[in-house]
Amino acid sequence: MSLRLKTLLLSCALGATLGAAHAQEDKVLNLYSARHYATDEALYDGFTKTTGIKINRVDSDDAGIMARLKAEGAASPADVILLVDAARFYRGETDGLFLPVRSKMLEEVIPANLRAQPAADGGIAWFGLSTRARVIVYNKAKVKPEDVDTYEELGDPKNRDKVCIRSGSHPYNLSLFGAVMEHMGPEKTQAWLKGIVDNMARWPKGGDTDQIKAVATGECEIAVTNSYYLARLMRSDKADDKAVVQKVGVVFPNQDSWGTHLNIAGGGVARHAKHKENAVKFLEYLASPEAQNYFANANNEWPAAKGVELDNPALKAMTGGKPFKSETIPISAVGANTVKVQQMLDRVGFR
Repeated sequence: MSLRLKTLLLSCALGATLGAAHAQEDKVLNLYSARHYATDEALYDGFTKTTGIKINRVDSDDAGIMARLKAEGAASPADVILLVDAARFYRGETDGLFLPVRSKMLEEVIPANLRAQPAADGGIAWFGLSTRARVIVYNKAKVKPEDVDTYEELGDPKNRDKVCIRSGSHPYNLSLFGAVMEHMGPEKTQAWLKGIVDNMARWPKGGDTDQIKAVATGECEIAVTNSYYLARLMRSDKADDKAVVQKVGVVFPNQDSWGTHLNIAGGGVARHAKHKENAVKFLEYLASPEAQNYFANANNEWPAAKGVELDNPALKAMTGGKPFKSETIPISAVGANTVKVQQMLDRVGFR
């Protein structure tokens, strides 16, 4: 065999090896996730089985994820960012953490109000992938549902000393208050927030589940919670949780006006993504019927994508098996309002 032929064969072999190595590197997705639900493991496994793309994951809370992305800058390995709550998506977008992308599939199945407003080139910075309703629970022995069937009634004097709620500065409440501001305007919203402060049975403390349990024990009579916290209690086998569920009722507020506030969990492509195509594939996978049903069944969240059948007994029981009216304002506007809302909270003494 001639030296020239040997050299050619060696070059081809080396090229094939490097090509295979490069292809293997491309079968990777670096995920920064603020979703702290153990049930999501099956989603990630399903994506890898479907696509062959391995997921490397960094888990933290939303603040930790955003701080890390800012510190890493252009050197960040992140391809996809998963966050929870409209206020956090707004901050991430204004801080330039997302890379707006185009996806025909995502734009067709995710409603326009549950995703970022298009950038100048038409790209979308982030997409809501699951939703949770901000509902009102009440003590069935002490409160009539018609006295709490709107958010406005949380600040009505008729409910003085009855309300439990977590910190006003928590993103779940900031987003609710930002939505109310979009409907009612700043002046009425501030007066409403002052009314809630006046109606508190105790100062804010604990998480949403603590508020539900406080209603059941009689510490207060009315509380605000994300729907999936109540659904968890409804699906629990623990006797204490069952006892709580027996004592509380649930209302989806404002069915005769603007509809119940929906918040989101979702994701976007990271600004400096090295595997952009894989990142878009991952977001599209999370919007697929398979993943959307998993969000609903495993973590008691409503699907964000259009046309997905709901098969969760607790969520069905909450609504009596019927669809509920949800607000349709852009979730991006809700996030943008939270800065002004925080200032209102400070003015009215809402901790």
